[in-house]
Amino acid sequence: MKLGSLKEGGRDGSLVVVSRDLSRAVPATGIAATLQRALEDWGNAAPRLNALYASLNAGDADGVFDLDFNALAAPLPRAYEFVDGSAYLPHVERVRRARGAEVPESFYTDPLMYQATSAGFLGPRDPVRVVSEDYGIDLEAEIVVVTDDVPMAVTPEQAAGHIQLVGLVNDVSLRNLIPAELAKGFGFLQSKPRSALSPVFVTPDELGDAWRGNKLHLPLVTHINGEWFGAPEAGVDMQFDFAQLVAHAAKTRLLSAGAIVGSGTIANEDTAKGASCFAEKRTVETLETGKPVTPFMSFGDLVRIEMLDRDGNSIFGAIEQRIERQAPPA
Repeated sequence: MKLGSLKEGGRDGSLVVVSRDLSRAVPATGIAATLQRALEDWGNAAPRLNALYASLNAGDADGVFDLDFNALAAPLPRAYEFVDGSAYLPHVERVRRARGAEVPESFYTDPLMYQATSAGFLGPRDPVRVVSEDYGIDLEAEIVVVTDDVPMAVTPEQAAGHIQLVGLVNDVSLRNLIPAELAKGFGFLQSKPRSALSPVFVTPDELGDAWRGNKLHLPLVTHINGEWFGAPEAGVDMQFDFAQLVAHAAKTRLLSAGAIVGSGTIANEDTAKGASCFAEKRTVETLETGKPVTPFMSFGDLVRIEMLDRDGNSIFGAIEQRIERQAPPA
C-alpha cells in the first residue's frame, strides 16, 4: 500500500491512503490520525489500512479525492529518529581517492552512519531555503526505510522483519560547511539542514520483485533544471543492505516506531549512470581532469528525484524542489 500525509491537522499531518497510480487518496484518520500513530500500532493498523487501500484501488472507497502533491507534507513530517548511512562504497572510495586518502578496511565490514536531523522534514514540493550559495548547496538522492519498534541488538535477519515502509529522501547537504565541521571530530550539524521526503511511502510488498535481499533494485533518477543528472542502480554496489543498516543502528539502543534509516547517496562503479549528488559528480571530474568543473546549486535551481517501476510508473511520486534564498530573521 501507499501512505502519505496532508498538510493539515497539526505538525504531524493527517494520514491518507493513496492509490497505486498516485492520482487519488482517501482519509485514513478513522484508523490512525497520523502515520506515526499507525506505526506505533502497526500490527493492528496495517491490515485496516491495507483493506482501505484495496477498496480505494477497486473504486468503492468513500471520501475519495483527487491527490494534489502540493497539499502533501512529508509522509512523516517529523520523526523520532533519522539515521543515515553511506552504504554505497564506490562513492566513498572515489571521494577518498580524489583527495589521496585510503579507504580504511573497517569501511567494508562496518557501516558508516550518523544521526541526522529529524525534527522536521520538508514536503515533496516545499522549497529548499538556504541563507547563502556560498554554503555549497547540494542534493543527495537516497532511499530510506521506516521501521516499527526495533529491539536493541537485533540481528540483520531479525531487523528485516521490522522494515515496514520504503521511500525516498533528498538529504540536503551544505558541502562547503562540512570540512570545518568534520575537522572538529564531532560530526555534522550546520552542514545538514532539513531533508525532504517523497510524496508517499510504500510497503515492501508494493515493490514486487524489485525488493529483494533487503535492497531496492531499480534506478533512482535525478534531474536538475529538467536535464538528466543521473540514474544509478540502487540495488547495485550497495555494500550493506537495509537489514544490516537497521541492525547497525540498533546495536546499543532500541529504535522507536517511525525510525527512518537512510542508504546514503546512491552511486555505482559505472560512472556513466550519472550521480545522485554534486559532490559525486565533482569528484568524478576531479579524477578525470584534475579539478571539479560543475558548481554546486544556485538559487532558482530545480531538483527532481523519482523512481519508476519496470513499466515506467512513478512508485513514490517525485520530490520536486526549487532552491530559494532564506532571508535572515528580522
